[in-house]
Amino acid sequence: MSLEVIDLIHRMSLANPGWGAPRIHGELLKLGFELSQATVAKYMIRNRKPPSQNWRTFLKNHMQSLVSADFFVVPTITFRLLFVFVILSHDRRRPIHLAVTANPTAEWTTRQLLEAFPWDSAPRYLLRDRDGCYGEEFHEATGWLGIREVLTAPQSPWQNPYVERLIGTIRRECLDHVIILNETGLRRVLTLYFEYYERTRTHLSLDKDAPLPRRVQPPELGKVVELPEVGGLHHRYERRAA
Repeated sequence: MSLEVIDLIHRMSLANPGWGAPRIHGELLKLGFELSQATVAKYMIRNRKPPSQNWRTFLKNHMQSLVSADFFVVPTITFRLLFVFVILSHDRRRPIHLAVTANPTAEWTTRQLLEAFPWDSAPRYLLRDRDGCYGEEFHEATGWLGIREVLTAPQSPWQNPYVERLIGTIRRECLDHVIILNETGLRRVLTLYFEYYERTRTHLSLDKDAPLPRRVQPPELGKVVELPEVGGLHHRYERRAA
């Protein structure tokens, strides 16, 4: 193990305190370093256990044609409540739609669905809970698009694990570290985080790749540089020629 790699593991763990060994190992693989995850854990400044996952048979069998949708609430500095609506594609864990509002009516939610799936891009299944924000208009719109709705049981968020995990990740890695002033500010912060989530963040379920695949950069491409993302909350590591 070279001093360069040990120093890089130290830097990554210090700059990204919420990252565990799997995340750092994924970044190092993308930089062309051949080492084990156990070695990364050994030299980390902070060592955290990777999260466990509980996958349902239905979700596994329909991974390529299934999306899930959900709302979550974000308070502003003045205690005003804003509602965030997200739609997640299961096959690459990719958020495909984001919207923010202070008044999530059925009409507004239906409009978000139509914006998320223009033309012939609609999935076969959409997994959601029974929140009143969807309403009959939303149900009718899924029929127009040829989408079959799969509803979770009442008060059973564990039946929609992918999007619930995404929401938890958004809170832990982004919203818990910023102050939201208004709707515009929340939309801007989430847009930056979603760009990072899609292009940079490595995922255990994707063999430590990003939703938009990242190519491995071998050592001959140059020195490792650190690029701040989401206002410095996270970082991307790439090789650049000197």
